[in-house]
Amino acid sequence: MKYLCLGYFDRKAMDSRPRAEIDGIMGECPPHMEALYQTGQVIVDAGLANETKNLRRVNGKLVVTDGPFVETKELLGSAILIEAEDFDDAVRVAALHPTTQIAAGESLGWRLEVRPVHYFWEG
Repeated sequence: MKYLCLGYFDRKAMDSRPRAEIDGIMGECPPHMEALYQTGQVIVDAGLANETKNLRRVNGKLVVTDGPFVETKELLGSAILIEAEDFDDAVRVAALHPTTQIAAGESLGWRLEVRPVHYFWEG
């Protein structure tokens, strides 16, 4: 079964730190990402930019607005698609991600959400 892991961060916390500090923290990520990849269960790993466009229908017409749509302190920063035997296996694999492995991530609001994928199409 496929699972989508969504990585979030606190934008204000990240923006309030000196660039060198953030670069140092991010420099701790590669070994954890390698451990995640070594499971052989990662299908897609995508880092997401902060800019967004929101599309929805309003009164029968398409409306496009700049995002994020909802003001929140958390922003979505990554999406990882993994293959796992079951939810417990998905959580075990997701727990290898730097979000849960790097101590400084806690103060930056890093968290990872794991969701079962009920539909997946490969073109």
